[in-house]
Amino acid sequence: MIQAYVGLGANLGNARESLQQAAAELAATAGVHKLRLSRLYRSSPVDAGGPDYVNAVAAITTSLNAHALLRMLQGIEDRHGRLRPYRHAPRTLDLDLLLFGEQAIDDSELTVPHPRMHLRAFVLRPLADLAPDLRLAQGELSVLLSACQDQQVSPLDDY
Repeated sequence: MIQAYVGLGANLGNARESLQQAAAELAATAGVHKLRLSRLYRSSPVDAGGPDYVNAVAAITTSLNAHALLRMLQGIEDRHGRLRPYRHAPRTLDLDLLLFGEQAIDDSELTVPHPRMHLRAFVLRPLADLAPDLRLAQGELSVLLSACQDQQVSPLDDY
């Protein structure tokens, strides 16, 4: 069993509902044995335009390998109408494999740890909800979050 972390985001349609449905689909997937979801957060798009995002992170325990998990995440995105017309396009649903245990993978399909997660408050803040003592290769979450304090990330009151 592997502890993995998945970033969830959406800024088209009912983003909050899309994240909740995606988390439920992920939890019901064969090979996913446990899921914990962070609080939901609102953030402005980074390096893009469009409406604000709703973001979260899910911690899962899985028996899937990283590539199988990636394909499953892409399937959930596809079922939610995810289109990829251009880089940083607005999204009905975006699921990113952030961490897969202690593994480092860098091939044509997958890079984990996610290469930009340490620069994104919308990933670090919900990740800190689930694993406040987690240390990334770039440093402690609290230090990395401090470096991103110019990025506005606001918790949603209820979900």
